[in-house]
Amino acid sequence: MTDCAKTAEPSEQQPALRTAASRLCPVSVAAANWQGRLALTFCDRQGETYLSRCFVQAPLKVQRPFYPEGRGVCHGVMLHTAGGIVGGDRLSTMLQLEANAHALLTTATAGKVYRSNGQEAQQEVQISLASGACLEWLPQETIVFNGAEFRQQLRVDLEAGALWMGWEIARLGRSARGERFVCGNWRSHTQVWQAGKLIWVDPQWVAGGSEMIESLHGLAGYPVIASFALLGHPVSSELVERVRSLWEALPEQEVRSQHGVPGNALTHVGVTRLMSGLLCRYRGTSTQEARRWFTAVWHLLRWELLNRPPCLPRVW
Repeated sequence: MTDCAKTAEPSEQQPALRTAASRLCPVSVAAANWQGRLALTFCDRQGETYLSRCFVQAPLKVQRPFYPEGRGVCHGVMLHTAGGIVGGDRLSTMLQLEANAHALLTTATAGKVYRSNGQEAQQEVQISLASGACLEWLPQETIVFNGAEFRQQLRVDLEAGALWMGWEIARLGRSARGERFVCGNWRSHTQVWQAGKLIWVDPQWVAGGSEMIESLHGLAGYPVIASFALLGHPVSSELVERVRSLWEALPEQEVRSQHGVPGNALTHVGVTRLMSGLLCRYRGTSTQEARRWFTAVWHLLRWELLNRPPCLPRVW
């Protein structure tokens, strides 16, 4: 039986007021910082995965699990009901998969990190996978507004035989409106452990207006940065080459730059074989392009390592 707990929100009207204020003037909403929590536990029962425990604290919530590909994989959609993240928010997500459980988690919409009110917003995700468990962590992209102060940490602990694959896609500044990330800070720190040993660490820090944003050795002026990683299972050099070929196979995207240069000419991508997995990097102009490539990679790895056909989350 699922054990769900929920804490009360500050008031009946405050979430709506907070959302409206965020849209109009994100810098002015320091009065009601959120301390959100989400804790989910998935278990396996004779080849079927269930959400066995669920704890939510506003503004974080999760939709009812669903099974578009049978009971073997539990799909879940996480929600942030406050409309976006502002300075002073503290969000915490804890995910536990028991032995042989298999879950796929995504978010309902793109995340938004608003211009800071002088405080730093923090988000922490802790994932623990028991032996034979598999988590597909596929959140939608995050839009980081100019002036945002944001720090996120992701830690994954794998037991022997566990597998984690996930991505992160971030747009720095609302570039569709001509906004650039000229002030603020975006920090992301990911670490993956297996059997008590650190097998991959990925610290990233982008300071708004810094030389790195325009440097060819940094972002080269591109507003979108993205990473896709698979950890917990060794991959062959042949599979790495097949992943690289997926980028070349993508259809040319629509013209997006002011200079009329087609999509693939605007991007830089790379694929690296890790000690116990694989890493893909994207630096370009389009979150849709990054996600299209990552989705193709995910589908290929699903077939090769899980013997499962593609199954897109219903909210995409």
